[in-house]
Amino acid sequence: MSAAQQRLDWVDMAKGLSIFLVVMMYAAASVGEDTGGVGAFHWAIAFATPFRMPEFFLLSGLFLSQVITRPWRSFADRRVVHYLYFYALWAVIHIVFKVGLLDTNPLGAAEQLAWALIQPYGVLWFIYLLAMVGAATKALHSLRLPVWAVFAAGALLQMLPIESGLYAVDQVAAYFIFFYAGYVLAPQLFRLAAWAMDSVPLALVGLLIWAIINAALVFSPGFAMHPVHPVMGPAGLPGIHLVLALAGTAALCTIAALLTRLPAMDWLRWLGSKSLIVYVAFVLPMGVARTLLIKLGLLEPTLLTLLTMAIAIIAPLVLYWLVERTGLGKFLFERPGWAHLPGTGRPAERLSTSPAE
Repeated sequence: MSAAQQRLDWVDMAKGLSIFLVVMMYAAASVGEDTGGVGAFHWAIAFATPFRMPEFFLLSGLFLSQVITRPWRSFADRRVVHYLYFYALWAVIHIVFKVGLLDTNPLGAAEQLAWALIQPYGVLWFIYLLAMVGAATKALHSLRLPVWAVFAAGALLQMLPIESGLYAVDQVAAYFIFFYAGYVLAPQLFRLAAWAMDSVPLALVGLLIWAIINAALVFSPGFAMHPVHPVMGPAGLPGIHLVLALAGTAALCTIAALLTRLPAMDWLRWLGSKSLIVYVAFVLPMGVARTLLIKLGLLEPTLLTLLTMAIAIIAPLVLYWLVERTGLGKFLFERPGWAHLPGTGRPAERLSTSPAE
């Protein structure tokens, strides 16, 4: 593997780590809700709580500089309509399957479909927000506002206890800073990854120090373990949470860079390149798998979470493989030509994009 390729592959490696943490969180929380039990994965998720979702947003903004100077129509097609297409498609699939078919409640499904236009549906809130924070960053760039001012405003929004009643607004306030950080701090993050690859012993020492500090602040007095959502200690306080989130994202990028040195971990890089495919499609197989395993008598939370998580990750990849092999259902993971803005002249575009995009 060339050095140049390694310096891109760490991005997909980081996405692989991030999708593992996201699926792990949902699997552990749903197992805790159904069984009332707490397993090893609950403690792992508690440790990762400060940086688990900030990392996903940061990675999504990492290559924004390559497209932000495009005309609005071209930018919106690539960074807004692209995500809204997959959000709308998979929101329909989730709601029709779960509410319309499993709950046999077509009226309830219609109501939830209507609400999904303004209130992001379920786990798909992340896809919805990518369109919003992308458009917001482009607008701020067009206004030529100083980077430091936008960064400071984003940090302030993250620290404020904003509860507007609109989930999308609250989540933009909580996570915009991390998307923007990925955009403006991309050169520094790439230098950090390059340094980690070249300075493994020092990088490992730095990661150890970070892990000790992160764990101390998460598990200090005030921490409470619950089957669904653990409550952080001082790590949850405004300001401290922001700093830990940024430090945790940098640490995860460092870990990803180190993992690119291990050929045996290339499967994780490949998984990262398909992270959004897993993200949009893991919830349904996760729910089915968890329900069946519980009915079979498996109630031990650690093993139940592990099996549920494995099925939730593998099932979307199997579906993707079948689509690729048969050519049927390509619209599930590939935006068709008609779903582009007029005049952009873009071909069909996959949900899983290359790191350089």
